[in-house]
Amino acid sequence: MDTTLQDPLVGQVLDGRYRVDARIAVGGMATVYRAVDTRLDRVLALKVMHPALAADVSFVERFIREAKSVARLSHPNVVGVFDQGADGQYVYLAMEYVAGCTLRDVLRDRGALRPRAALDILEPVLAALGAAHRAGFVHRDMKPENVLIGDDGRVKVADFGLVRAVDTVTNTTGAVLGTVSYLAPEQIESGTADPRVDVYACGVVLYEMLTGSKPHSGDSPAQVLYQHLNEDVPPPSASVPGLPPELDELVASATARTPDLRPYDAVALLAQARAARAALTDAQLDTVPPAARPEDLGDRDISDDRTSVIPRALRTRGVQLPLPADDQDPQAELNRTSRFETPPPPPAPSRRRRPRRGALAAVAAVLLALGLGAGVWYINSGQFTKVPPLLAKTQPQAKERLDQAGLDLGHVKRSYSDTVKRGTVIASDPKVGARIRDNGAVDLTVSLGPETVKVPDLQGTPLGKAERRLKDAGLESGMVTKEFDENVPKGAVIATDPESGTTRKTGSAIALVVSRGGPVDVPDVTGESEEDAIADLQDVGLKAEIDTERAYSDEDKGSVARQSPVEGKRLGEGDTVTLTISKGPVMVEVPDVVGMSVDDAHQKLEALGFAVENDRGLLGIFGDTVKKQSVKGGDKAPKGSTITIQIR
Repeated sequence: MDTTLQDPLVGQVLDGRYRVDARIAVGGMATVYRAVDTRLDRVLALKVMHPALAADVSFVERFIREAKSVARLSHPNVVGVFDQGADGQYVYLAMEYVAGCTLRDVLRDRGALRPRAALDILEPVLAALGAAHRAGFVHRDMKPENVLIGDDGRVKVADFGLVRAVDTVTNTTGAVLGTVSYLAPEQIESGTADPRVDVYACGVVLYEMLTGSKPHSGDSPAQVLYQHLNEDVPPPSASVPGLPPELDELVASATARTPDLRPYDAVALLAQARAARAALTDAQLDTVPPAARPEDLGDRDISDDRTSVIPRALRTRGVQLPLPADDQDPQAELNRTSRFETPPPPPAPSRRRRPRRGALAAVAAVLLALGLGAGVWYINSGQFTKVPPLLAKTQPQAKERLDQAGLDLGHVKRSYSDTVKRGTVIASDPKVGARIRDNGAVDLTVSLGPETVKVPDLQGTPLGKAERRLKDAGLESGMVTKEFDENVPKGAVIATDPESGTTRKTGSAIALVVSRGGPVDVPDVTGESEEDAIADLQDVGLKAEIDTERAYSDEDKGSVARQSPVEGKRLGEGDTVTLTISKGPVMVEVPDVVGMSVDDAHQKLEALGFAVENDRGLLGIFGDTVKKQSVKGGDKAPKGSTITIQIR
């Protein structure tokens, strides 16, 4: 039964522009439709947020904000965002429509892929993620469902930067179980999401492409999350015997449970993937995993069937994957669309010609022309060869390739690189593919890895000067904390974290601990006059600051009512103590209690904050009536002062 017939949006025109033709997919956050932009007459994908979520204003605002940001990310391997809008209860995104299938469809159909096919898909995915990472985006939800393979063979990544449902991890549906399979440990523990969470997810996707199954499984999301936190992703060769160790190392590097041990973004992982591919033979790249379910090939030789990842409907189109060029720079790979290309058409059949008269003369002319052509060729090209692919090769590997090409290794210089592995070639002179005379020499630039510097010794250096020295060394000043130290002058550096002599990458932040000088015990100056309190604080090396607001207190007017910090606290020399000056006690009108009973008089006076004292004298021993009071009724007295009543 066609469920799209039951969808109320099918056949409707959203926002007066987008005609909804068919429903493509339904997710936890939105439904995706195939639609037509009636203004530009083009097919596109329309992602419509579920009305229940659209009722949440903050959710919609974040959805729109992130969609606008992603729309600025233009890359051939990223599904583009064209437009965003709302029509009544429907909030939508208009996106590029990719006719084809998802990587999940491919894995469901094929089970597992050959290493060549897995790398052919992984590399454009990493190119897209690398461009996003360098632009400040993190995908956060990489999985096969978000990798689209078009009918033309292009690989695209979908759902960049779009908001995720807040219950994605805790929900127990099957779809969410698939999502938690790709979560990095730090996402589970603290919700941290930097480029390395995408690197981890890509490592899991690569494992799944090579083996046909996820590395962690369980009956509930909680079991899968536990395994992410406590178990390493197993090497793919454990499930696919004979898989080369380079692929095990690639998966292990990408899925390290400690984020610092992973490549720092997709660009770095792309460089590792290309290096791994270059180290593999054709036979290793075309290894058929046990879980693979290839099409019915009959007696056809499959040695040239490099990938078998194109949907069956496309197989008759002759789409194949070209062998990767080893001389491409990983950064240049960010702008690739895909490895899928259409092979050139077969050459036209030659036509037989009848022998002509003067055949011998013609043959002689041809031979003469060939001789002259060979001479010209030798002068112009025959003495030259091309520089072979050398990038991402170790120096010995590069020398071996030069030897095979009949070239010499020239000068080798070394340079720092944040993206190229230490000990491998960054560049050559002449460049790869350039013409060079036979037996010529090729100069190489070999990576030293990320540039590192040693943390300088800053102990005893004033803070400002210490920050300048860090900057001169290529480091940054990090968090500054202060501690008491009697041996280091106030304002000078006590220690650094990491300590001096430690090697750190250029641009790293160094935390500084700065001296507050020797500790000073704060004296008690409450009750003193303002002048005396200031003098006492200055005597011990502290400063006084007078609070602009005064306060009622039991202290005399004009004296110190309270101080901050209080007595006994320890401060550094020159630190400040805030003093609040007293306005004197609060004055309260005394009620007239003459003639009242003793109990009633006590109750009334004490309710106003007065203390009450009885004076019975000789005649009032047995009395119970107030005869007189020390402060007349209607007069004011300090709150808390004592009122004496005479009893008769």
